Amino acid sequence: MALWNKKRRAGAATTDVHPVDEVLPPGPMVAYGLQHVLSMYAGVVAVPIIVGTALELTTAQTTYLISAGLFISGLATLLQTIGVWRIGARLPIVQGTSFAAVSTMLAIGVPLGGEAGLRAIFGALIVAGAIALLLAPFFTRLLRFFPPVVTGTVITVIGISLLPVAMRWALGPATSPEFGSMRNIGLAAATLLIIVLIYRFLGGFFNRVAILLGLVLGTLVAIPFGATNFGALADAAPFQLTAPFHFGTPTFAIGAIISMLVVMLVIMTETTADILAIGEVVDKRLTRRDVTGGLQADMLSTTVAGVFNGFSVSAFAQNVGLVAVTGIKSRFVVAVSGVILFLLGLFPVLGAIVAVVPLPVLGGAGLVLFGTVAASGIRTLSKVDYDGNANLVIVAAALAMGVIPIAIPEFYEPFPSWFEVIFDSGISAAAITAILLNLLFNVRRGHVEEGPIFAEAPAIGTTFEGDTEGIVVEHTDTDHPTPTRPTRRASDTAH
Repeated sequence: MALWNKKRRAGAATTDVHPVDEVLPPGPMVAYGLQHVLSMYAGVVAVPIIVGTALELTTAQTTYLISAGLFISGLATLLQTIGVWRIGARLPIVQGTSFAAVSTMLAIGVPLGGEAGLRAIFGALIVAGAIALLLAPFFTRLLRFFPPVVTGTVITVIGISLLPVAMRWALGPATSPEFGSMRNIGLAAATLLIIVLIYRFLGGFFNRVAILLGLVLGTLVAIPFGATNFGALADAAPFQLTAPFHFGTPTFAIGAIISMLVVMLVIMTETTADILAIGEVVDKRLTRRDVTGGLQADMLSTTVAGVFNGFSVSAFAQNVGLVAVTGIKSRFVVAVSGVILFLLGLFPVLGAIVAVVPLPVLGGAGLVLFGTVAASGIRTLSKVDYDGNANLVIVAAALAMGVIPIAIPEFYEPFPSWFEVIFDSGISAAAITAILLNLLFNVRRGHVEEGPIFAEAPAIGTTFEGDTEGIVVEHTDTDHPTPTRPTRRASDTAH
């Protein structure tokens, strides 16, 4: 490993490869990729379990949905990281089943129940995903209104919105008699402590796999306390091929499609924030085409998911935190995560092995990951100019709107359903508030701060890391912007 690090440093001096495009040796690639999967596995399987329970499906049917979700998540991650044609952001982004669509899917499927409900959900996903796929290039034209005061606020809210998830994981499964017990809280605390100690006393490779080691060691600590469940290994099928339209031909209802299309717009807003967040973490200035490709990968994957018995797909913010914590920025590492997810979907017995990690152990690791996302947003906000403008008001109001559904989940229940769908997501609420206030205070008054997209046409001149999409413009002089290269911050390469 030391030899590889030495070669890597030597190569960095002679090659012009951005860390995002760096290919690591097979061993570390698999270890880092598995670490990503372990940190997001619970989120992927949670949605099929929720939907399956609400629609009163059998255990076998719910298990099938779980495998389909993993299968689609793997394909979507590969599409996002490797890319096909112009589709895919080609960034270290893990794709998984989105929570944003759960309430709408239940509203569509529960009245019908069972397989009929699933067919209605899949029909709405297929059509809404296809429409959103076509809308993505128009959606990203709004990115000029995403300056740091907006992106920093939204990234911060992403982290804040995820922290309660980690806290609930720390309490254990809600259906367990041990929910909220000191045993579960102690396991979460032990996992958190293990990760902190690894960062304090070990270095190099161990720092980069600290989350993975924390999950493994936390699981070992949990065994004597009876917090692990190995029974699922015996019940898991060795192989399962996800077939198109397994539950029958989808049904299409105009009302369901319109409701789902609203959700797709919400998911695109959240995914845009995640893409901009990962661009900040890996120190890569993104073009409009990068973000458009990322959104198209999301929507294409969602459309295909409806065919292969999966649900809506979106970027997983917790993995943005993992990239920030470990400093491993290679998209090919995350592509390995996609392969692992794909295999978990094909071989349910492998998924059962991953599921052995107790929820409280995931909670302890999640506190580090999700807190890091919020810290990345705060770092972006620290670069914002607050003198002689209303940026402080923008941040304050957007943070407040973002925290409302996090602190009081039932707050928007009296509101119209369309309003609730949009603002019940703290990320969407913060993004919309920050964008509108930025338009009101800055754009209308001429105090335009440059957003993340800097050029629509190919650059004429030198660009960074072989990027031919556009050049970065620093507005040191608003009348004569000067093209410059992005600089890599020391804080991002400290790992």
